[in-house]
Amino acid sequence: MVKWTVGIDEAGRGPLAGPVAVGVFAVNASFDITQLIGIRDSKILSEKKREAWYEILTTLPDVRWSVMLSSAQYIDTEGIQHAVRDALVRGLTHTEVPNIATILLDGSLLAPKEFTKQRTIIHGDVTEPLISAAAILAKVTRDRYMVELDVQYPEYEFARHKGYGTRVHQERIRKFGLSPAHRASFCSRIG
Repeated sequence: MVKWTVGIDEAGRGPLAGPVAVGVFAVNASFDITQLIGIRDSKILSEKKREAWYEILTTLPDVRWSVMLSSAQYIDTEGIQHAVRDALVRGLTHTEVPNIATILLDGSLLAPKEFTKQRTIIHGDVTEPLISAAAILAKVTRDRYMVELDVQYPEYEFARHKGYGTRVHQERIRKFGLSPAHRASFCSRIG
């Protein structure tokens, strides 16, 4: 039986618009971890470096990876916790990770109970290369999605702030109201 180790992290938990993204990055026992030397938490890497790492991670042989999104509408109806959990479960299913795999999760994330070898690590995106990899996959995928939304809704400048609650974004919401891409439950205090 091939042993797998999996890193999981999310991106986009707090923005006012767009989906939340969960990255899953799985390697087998023969994976050479030195291929990830220099990888860092997605939040401290420049966009250019995140993009470069994304290209490396998605072309490595003998890895499995996925990024699953939960929409703003899903977040509004089910809540952010459930939206993250749903994307996480779909990601594990998509990557066909066996339930005997070792699962490393960032922050407060939890895998389904059938994954008995799971460990949640505070600041895991800083200390665990596999979680850093998952974080980069999630962040880049979500950022690219927000750039696509910018074309659909240019008045909000999503490409600029990626849906986060910047001053500019809040001003745009006040001027134009909410788009279908917004999380209404996150925007209720903007007036």
